[in-house]
Amino acid sequence: MVDERPDDEYEITYDRANCIGAGACAAVNGKNWVMKEDGKASVLKTTIKKAELEANLDAARACPVNVISIRNKRTGEKLI
Repeated sequence: MVDERPDDEYEITYDRANCIGAGACAAVNGKNWVMKEDGKASVLKTTIKKAELEANLDAARACPVNVISIRNKRTGEKLI
């Protein structure tokens, strides 16, 4: 893993069109992921701080169709 700084920001990319509505992301991290009336998830914040990273990585890992990715904005490294 690239040397991370406490002030690093991360960008979430979410392919909502291919979301199947499993709801795992919202179940794991309800602070940033919510289910909408159409049965698909919605992300509240796409730019997150280091303190929010682990919860969002957990949400991405829980997604059964891998439509969530996260990268470090400073380094460009894709984390998931």
